[in-house]
Amino acid sequence: MELDALLLSRLQFALTIMFHYLFPPLTIGLGMIMVVMEGKYLRTRDREYEAMARFWTRIFALNFAMGVASGIVMEFQFGTNWSTYSRYVGDVFGSALAAEGIFAFFLESGFLAVLVFGWDRVSSGMHFFSTVMVALGSIFSAVWIVVANSWQQTPAGFHIVEQTIGEQTFLRAEITDFWAVVFNPSTVHRLTHTLIGAVIMGAFFVMSVSAFYLLRRRHESFARKSFNISLWFGALASLAILFSGHLQAQNVAETQPPKLAAFEGLFETGEGGSPLYLFGVPDSQEQRVKYGIAVPRMLSFLVYEDFDKPVPGLDQVPAEDRPPVAIPFYTYHVMVGLGMFFIVLTLLALVLRWRGTLYEKRWLLKVFVLAVIGPVISNQFGWVAAEVGRQPWIVWGLLRTSDAVSPTVSAREVLASNIMFAVIYGLLFVVWVFVLDRKIRQGPPELAGEAGRREGFLAAAAALADHGGESLTTTREDEGDARGHD
Repeated sequence: MELDALLLSRLQFALTIMFHYLFPPLTIGLGMIMVVMEGKYLRTRDREYEAMARFWTRIFALNFAMGVASGIVMEFQFGTNWSTYSRYVGDVFGSALAAEGIFAFFLESGFLAVLVFGWDRVSSGMHFFSTVMVALGSIFSAVWIVVANSWQQTPAGFHIVEQTIGEQTFLRAEITDFWAVVFNPSTVHRLTHTLIGAVIMGAFFVMSVSAFYLLRRRHESFARKSFNISLWFGALASLAILFSGHLQAQNVAETQPPKLAAFEGLFETGEGGSPLYLFGVPDSQEQRVKYGIAVPRMLSFLVYEDFDKPVPGLDQVPAEDRPPVAIPFYTYHVMVGLGMFFIVLTLLALVLRWRGTLYEKRWLLKVFVLAVIGPVISNQFGWVAAEVGRQPWIVWGLLRTSDAVSPTVSAREVLASNIMFAVIYGLLFVVWVFVLDRKIRQGPPELAGEAGRREGFLAAAAALADHGGESLTTTREDEGDARGHD
């Protein structure tokens, strides 16, 4: 079988971005929850909330580091595997990436040092401010990445110019209206959906770890408070993403009709209202969904609020411009199904918490331990559906994916780099799981005695100055009572 540089380049980008996307949603969602946890400590001065903030900060830092390490690789691929694409969209995409670096990454990474190492070195108010800034930095990072990706889905605020280098002439997209680029027709919907999905992932991660502690009867008070905070985040975000997804689907119907048709397995337009398939097996050869169960005319109602208005099917699109159906259909339906599962699960937990029986339901706690897998899958599948659904275009209606690949990179070179990335990312994943598991098993710091394990020289010097030469042991005990723990 002959190797295909285009297919291998697409697989490489899919591998690297799917691995990377394990971490940004978790850091965004976890960062928001950490702000609430540390804010509750400032308001109540309850040391358990301080322990909570310290513990989840350690987890956050690990995932932030993994996100940075895995994210850098993707940007290099624009120059190695996708040079034609980079030349075409460099003015637009480069502006968004530059803004992400200036306004988001520097903010996030700068205050991260205070967040991680500033305990007992800055005031509690300053530390809380750093937590807020890190959380905002992670959100701003998502803003600019989503802007860049959304522009590829719904281009706006640009014009096409010719550029000649030597004897070759190229086409380039140049920005004519920066804010039209930022607020292109799909940015707001996609950004809202992405951020809500990140909150769900962060909330379910915290609930998973907390449920694990409760099942093991360890750190029970800590775990209950962590679970309570994240449960509210998870429930509200799960309800919000239902409405966000509805609005985004309507936006896709308006701006990218073939993508929605692929999502819904809609091969033919029909004369009446279009059905909504709950599940089935799309068959592109026979142009129908096999074994499908559908709600008649429901898709028309959801898209147009009109049961009789047909939604355009793939038959309205030239064959060469049609996206593949199977992958977008399956990933989209799994994502929607998981979203409904999140709503049912979190609302059930809220009802049981209101009744005071939540933490007696060990079977439900076991479900929550495993349920964190759901947001990981739904976040990944959402992007897969969106990206595969816009094929064959890499920039919608302007540049085909087949025309965007680097002409000088051979298939063997891409295959070799794919194998290398697979090995390196596999090792990184093992290290991440090992360190994460170790931190979770260690658990939060104890409320008593933790301060005595700080850097001894500085703690002792400060204590001797404050207490006039009292014994080191007494000083450390007093310091632990006064200042808390790591």
